[in-house]
Amino acid sequence: MSGMPATGPTRGDDPVARVDALRAEIAHHNLRYHQLDAPEISDADYDVLVRELRALEADHPDLVVPDSPTSHVGAAPSSLFASVTHRVPMMSLDNAFSAEELGAWADRLAKVVPADTRFECELKIDGLAISLTYRNGTFVQAATRGDGTTGEDVTANVATIAAIPKELDSGIGVVPEVLEVRGEVYMPLAAFDDLNRRQDELGEKRFVNPRNSAAGSLRQKDSAITATRALSFWAYQVGEVLPDPNDDPAGPLVGLASGQAATLDWLGRSGLPVNPEVRLVKGLPGVLAFCEEWQARRHELDYEIDGVVVKVDDLALQRTLGATSRAPRWAIAYKFPPEERSTTLVDIEVSIGRTGKATPFAVLEPVFVGGSTVGLATLHNEDQVRIKDVRPGDVVIVRKAGDVIPEVVGPVVSEGSERGSAWTFPTACPVCDGPLVRLDGESDTFCTNLDCAGQRVQRIAHFASRSAMDIEGLGEQRVQLLVDQGLVTDVSDLYAFTPLTFTGLEGFAEISTTNLLAAIDASRGQPLSRVLVGLGIRHLGQVGSQSLARACGDIDTILSADEATLAAIDGVGPVIASSVVAWFASPVNRAVVERMRGADLTLTEPMQPDPREGGLTQTLQGKSVVVTGTLPGRTRDEAEGAVVARGGKSPGSVSAKTFAVVVGEAPGASKVTKAETLGIPVVAAEGFDQLLETGEIPN
Repeated sequence: MSGMPATGPTRGDDPVARVDALRAEIAHHNLRYHQLDAPEISDADYDVLVRELRALEADHPDLVVPDSPTSHVGAAPSSLFASVTHRVPMMSLDNAFSAEELGAWADRLAKVVPADTRFECELKIDGLAISLTYRNGTFVQAATRGDGTTGEDVTANVATIAAIPKELDSGIGVVPEVLEVRGEVYMPLAAFDDLNRRQDELGEKRFVNPRNSAAGSLRQKDSAITATRALSFWAYQVGEVLPDPNDDPAGPLVGLASGQAATLDWLGRSGLPVNPEVRLVKGLPGVLAFCEEWQARRHELDYEIDGVVVKVDDLALQRTLGATSRAPRWAIAYKFPPEERSTTLVDIEVSIGRTGKATPFAVLEPVFVGGSTVGLATLHNEDQVRIKDVRPGDVVIVRKAGDVIPEVVGPVVSEGSERGSAWTFPTACPVCDGPLVRLDGESDTFCTNLDCAGQRVQRIAHFASRSAMDIEGLGEQRVQLLVDQGLVTDVSDLYAFTPLTFTGLEGFAEISTTNLLAAIDASRGQPLSRVLVGLGIRHLGQVGSQSLARACGDIDTILSADEATLAAIDGVGPVIASSVVAWFASPVNRAVVERMRGADLTLTEPMQPDPREGGLTQTLQGKSVVVTGTLPGRTRDEAEGAVVARGGKSPGSVSAKTFAVVVGEAPGASKVTKAETLGIPVVAAEGFDQLLETGEIPN
């Protein structure tokens, strides 16, 4: 069966056939997800199928059957494990995908519950639902949800999870004779990255996402394998409790009888891990505020969430509201926009960057993911294509988290399905037909033709970019047009432009031409460090360019320096020094520099201002601050430059000498993990400005 959502009759054609097709496909995907831990489509695509089936059943009540996937939970347990009967059913949750749908749920409740009803909001952890049973405070059993009535006995595997206590804390007072705790087993992002790093070292296929990895790890027949996977757990509910605390509302188990928030507090005091991001609110506005807050902050966490769970807090009201055959009426899951979707990989092509680097990318059937429609996604390099084993014609999972560049996570392959041939990296440049060469000991491949038009466009666009010469109005499309017209071959040609250069060119009206020429002229005054960034020398970024320019002072000093001299400069080192010397050794590159000199560019670096004379206070003097991830309002280069401008250093790696690690959106997990291992302070993005201002770790 295909990994894409079913196609065929629509509601307007043959609803009977469409309902049958949807039920068969949903049943197939339930089996793949709940029993085999090998889903073929993303959660978002599965939700689309279920929503369509619900709508069809609502439009055609005569087509509703008792065993429809819309009326039951999960899938039957696997025969790999002994079965466990849930004395209190483990139900699923209905979903809301918009503020309007959440409001409709609240309106339905308003007919039954008081206007001042309190709602408890929790993060929806993207993991695997588990039931834990404690007898007289001792952990005795763990089971998966299964079909909601019968689950799988995974006690031995769950016992390896360090976060789950074997004994409840006696400090809570009376312990129930039987306490069933429900929660989510998940894999932290740092553990997931480490797992895939080990897979890479072994040359094995990478795991697709933390949720599937957690589920597969928990359902191993050998618990020793589970123990290596660094799983964790959050408790979020209770099931069976004996004696029933509702029989004695003022009794010793009152913490389990009053409300959902009080229940979580009791579970936390008993020693069970409870997620700290819980909020009690009154009314829908407070619920929506919590949902919006965590949709924006979801990437601050070391675990994945895919929404918010909203519950009526009062347990008596929960009992009054009751449940349908599959979900409680007193709770709902507000689902965030999907960051993973399934689509077809149409082709794999290669782009050529400014340094000649050849990067494979996926051409996709357009799909809406991460808040935008994606048609292209990076595949990084030859090794990643091989490790992921994605091929043209495959159904693939595409991921786009916030502003992060979309990437193909991996294929979804059904057993027995036919696939196309494995993709091989081309040997000739797709732009100039020159040779593509992979350097020894590196994963990157390069076009070695310095006159390649593909490199030329990227080099000039980079030179004009905000972090380099900041020539507004000279983006990649305009550069491509100018290159195609033969008006520019290297960056020095920009400074020979006149109004006549653009005569007859589409998109160059009088005002835009005047503005572009003014921006080019203004860039002549950019300091040497900006020019060095703009030249696009391999390994030389903004921080290294500033170090090099400040130490040498002018371009001639750099031109005459040897590797040892440059390598000795603080913030440069041997790798950058070798790359810089090799770049300036090229007669072609030297000629470009001389033409820039003739165009009156500033090829010197101003002296670092004394803070007492109006410059920036050197709050980070001598301190090393590593920036990882994307910070609001700043590019990575700008963030690193802000550190350097205040006297600090901003290297690309964490060491024992690092003062702090600033973590933005989509950070490098290895850097965060290393910082935590070394005991180095980690500063959230919102604390960066305070760090710059004071030079101290924010509270």
